[in-house]
Amino acid sequence: MGTVATSADGIAGERRQLINVAYRLLGSVAEAEDAVQDAYARWYGLPRSRREEIRSPGAWLTTVTSRICLDVLGSARARRERYVGAWLPEPLPDRGEWDTTAATGRVDPADQIVLDESVSMAFLVVLESMTPAERVAFVLHEVFRYPFAEIAGVLERTPAACKQLASSARRRVSVAAVPETAFGQADVVRHLKKAWETRDIAALVAVLNPAAVMTADGGGMVGTILHPVEGAAHIARYMVAIADWAPGLELLERTVNGVPGLVARRAGVVETVASFDVADGRVTRIWVVRNPEKLRPWA
Repeated sequence: MGTVATSADGIAGERRQLINVAYRLLGSVAEAEDAVQDAYARWYGLPRSRREEIRSPGAWLTTVTSRICLDVLGSARARRERYVGAWLPEPLPDRGEWDTTAATGRVDPADQIVLDESVSMAFLVVLESMTPAERVAFVLHEVFRYPFAEIAGVLERTPAACKQLASSARRRVSVAAVPETAFGQADVVRHLKKAWETRDIAALVAVLNPAAVMTADGGGMVGTILHPVEGAAHIARYMVAIADWAPGLELLERTVNGVPGLVARRAGVVETVASFDVADGRVTRIWVVRNPEKLRPWA
């Protein structure tokens, strides 16, 4: 899984790659950072003689980080059962729209994540449907191109078994709709934004797929729907109701996880981030994140 020098700079240089792996495995910036920190702690906890024996520290760190993520995913089911309402991955802003280093003097882990199709909300939500082992095998092989022989060391299974896991996961991904181009999605999102701002239910219904689904994540910390809203008409009425209940909201077009989305601000504070899945010129899925703990990178 790559090679690096054993110097402190070389080891630290692996951090970006590790954060990218961990976020795709966990769907949480905070948990990804914790996993990477844990992996580094284990590295520096090794006797110096043991560290010098490791030919590829980068591969070692990736293996350890992936195993930590595997353990986190294994316990996620119990944690999600206690979670209030739906659980969604943490949305990521485009790094060109924010700057944490000037204020804090440190690089935010979210700023190190490469924004591509493998971090789109639609993709991350599909990953959530996989078993922990499927997710690790799929992400490491399909996204980061690691060979099954190395993934076998992470999952402690045979390369053939890891290949089967990735194949099973790939079938889940293949049933997902082919996403709209960024340009096409931006146009659709812009129409939805205008319809919402003008409280135009008919226009909202027109831009939504009849079978569209809206899912919201407030984490029990802020008010939001606890169950998905299904159907274009129901979603349109709900969106207009929100506009009436929450005066003063400013709706902005922003990049969310690398694709066009919407951000709602009040008095300059981001309160909601919405992601969309668009197919054939209509919105098929809406993911709304309101849990303030998941909106920290947007502050």
